[in-house]
Amino acid sequence: MEFLKTCVLRKNACTAVCFWRNKVVQKPSIRKISTTSPRSTVMPAWVIDKYGNNEVLRFTQNMMLPIIHYPNEVIIKVHAASVNPIDVNMRSGYGATALNMKRDPLHIKTKGEEFPLTLGRDVSGVVMECGLDVKYFKPGDEVWAAVPPWKQGTFSEFVVVSGNEVSHKPKSLTHTQAASLPYVALTAWSAINKVGGLNDKNCTGKRVLILGASGGVGTFAIQIMKAWNAHVTAVCSQDASELVRKLGANDVIDYKSGNVEEQLKSLKPFDFILDNVGGSTETWALNFLKKWSGATYVTLVTPFLLNMDRLGIADGMLQTGVTVGSKALKHFWQGVHYRWAFFMASGPCLDDIAELVDAGKFGR
Repeated sequence: MEFLKTCVLRKNACTAVCFWRNKVVQKPSIRKISTTSPRSTVMPAWVIDKYGNNEVLRFTQNMMLPIIHYPNEVIIKVHAASVNPIDVNMRSGYGATALNMKRDPLHIKTKGEEFPLTLGRDVSGVVMECGLDVKYFKPGDEVWAAVPPWKQGTFSEFVVVSGNEVSHKPKSLTHTQAASLPYVALTAWSAINKVGGLNDKNCTGKRVLILGASGGVGTFAIQIMKAWNAHVTAVCSQDASELVRKLGANDVIDYKSGNVEEQLKSLKPFDFILDNVGGSTETWALNFLKKWSGATYVTLVTPFLLNMDRLGIADGMLQTGVTVGSKALKHFWQGVHYRWAFFMASGPCLDDIAELVDAGKFGR
C-alpha cells in the first residue's frame, strides 16, 4: 500500500484524496461546491468496505464529492493528512458499536451501512466552500482540524467538517507539518485542560508526571506543560530520553532500566499524572500523587469503546459507568481525583494551540 508507506516515511503526515457523502436532500439554504467542474461528481479516496488488516484498504476514484448538509459546515480541500493509532484500530473494527450509534442515533441503519468508510482524523488544507452560518472562515483560508472518529475521514481529496471543529492553520507550519498535530494535540489538551483543569494561569510550579511520554500525545503534553511553566517528569524508554529532554522534561525515568515505582520513590509527590499507558499503571501510579491537595490522575486508556464492542450498547454503557464511578469514589476517599479523558474536537482549542505553535512553544 504505497499510500501507507508514504504516511510512515513522512513522519505521520501524507497527502490525501476525496470524500464520501450520504444521500440526502439538499436544503435550499445550502450552496453547491463551486471549485470543480460541474460535471465532476466523484473523487478518489482511500476507503474500507469491511474491518480487517491492511488488505481491506481500497483506493477508489469514484467516491462522491462532499456536500454541505448544514449551514455551519465547511468543505476543505485536503493538502495533507496523517495516520494515528485510532485509524489503525478503527480499520480493525475497534469502537464500531459506539461509533455507529453516534453516526446513527436512531439505530435506523443496519450493520455494515457505515461502509465505504474513509479513515483519517487529521487534516491541513484550504477552505473551498462555507455554509451560510459560517462567519469565521472564507474560501481560500488555510486551516487545520481533527475530525471526530464517527465522521468520514480525511484520506480523501475533500472533507466536510463542522465550522466549530476548524481553526486557522499556524502560519509557521507547512501543511505537512500541521497535519501531524491536531488529533494528538486535542487529545492531550482534553486530558490536561478540560479534564485535569490545568491552564497557563495555574500550572506554574506544578509537579507533573507523564507516563508514556515519548508518543504523540506524550510529547505534546510535555511541551504544553512546559509552556505553562510546570515541572515535568517523563517516563519513557532510554532511546527516547534525549527527545523528551529536548522537549523540556526536567526528569526522565527509563522504564526499561528498572522498576518505575522504585525510581519514582526518590522524587517528590506529583500534582498531576497523565497516563498514556494504562494497564497495571493504575495499581500504583496514584500512590505518587499529593494527598488531599486536589491532585489529579487522568488516563487516556479506558475500556469504554471495548465494553460497547464486547457487551453491546446498554450493557457496555452500564459496565463503563460502574467501573469509572467505583474507581473515582475509591480514590476520592484516598484524597486524590481519578478521571478518564478522551479526544475532543474543538476549533477554539486549536486556535489556542496554533497561537502557542506560532510563538515557538512547540517543535523545539
